[in-house]
Amino acid sequence: MAVTGSAVGRGAVRPLMRLVTMSGAPIMQQLHLEERLLRRTADNWCVINDGTAPPTIVMGVSGRVSELVEIEPVLRDRVSVVRRFSGGGTVIVDQGTVFVTFICNKSAVAGLQPFPRDIMSWSGQLYGKVFDKFGEFHLRENDYAFSRRKFGGNAQSITKNRWVHHTSFLWDYDVKNMDYLKIPKRAPEYRLARNHTDFLCRMKEYMPSRSAFTDGVITALGEHFSVQPADLETVLPDDEEFVPSTKLLSEQDLEEIVSSKGYSLGAQKAEA
Repeated sequence: MAVTGSAVGRGAVRPLMRLVTMSGAPIMQQLHLEERLLRRTADNWCVINDGTAPPTIVMGVSGRVSELVEIEPVLRDRVSVVRRFSGGGTVIVDQGTVFVTFICNKSAVAGLQPFPRDIMSWSGQLYGKVFDKFGEFHLRENDYAFSRRKFGGNAQSITKNRWVHHTSFLWDYDVKNMDYLKIPKRAPEYRLARNHTDFLCRMKEYMPSRSAFTDGVITALGEHFSVQPADLETVLPDDEEFVPSTKLLSEQDLEEIVSSKGYSLGAQKAEA
């Protein structure tokens, strides 16, 4: 049985969590920051980014592009594809996406074992407090869902002494953007082979505002941590030697994948 962290008792000293809030930061900038905070600091962090532009496909570190992305329309429409430093699935993110990331030391949450299932269980309990007034919230396999429709996808990275859990929440989404993604072969069982629009839902259908969501996250975190807004310029020193592993896939990278699969890129463009 997984051991999950509980809220800090009255009178106990809560560990410090530094809070970084951004609005519209490019997803590459966000992921580079998170990886740097994970690998180059010893603090606990919560990073909230409300929306990003332009629309960008983000893949897990071990995902296969040919199995997860509709490459020809991505090339045609010049949609960026990013391979992040953490595991997890593939998403397309834009201004309708709200990102929340926890970066923690292994000792930050009492009783929490640094394993994927345990971290998911803890985060599911925390988000349950955020959503309990707004819908039938569930942690389904590795997703956050209202009833049986997904609105939050998760990814994790666990190092020797620290872990990161980040989520892209669908406040809203553009249906046509979902056409850039294939239905993965290893889909969660509860998906039941549903297409993207039948499988997903929008948080805006359940909650009054984006700020109500982010305020709820910060309040829930306050049961475990002493949450303190952070000025990155003062708490994050210059680190010119740090090289992030999150990368933007080049157009050439994608074209080579198409060629290796035997696709006719010219024919696809002509049909479009």
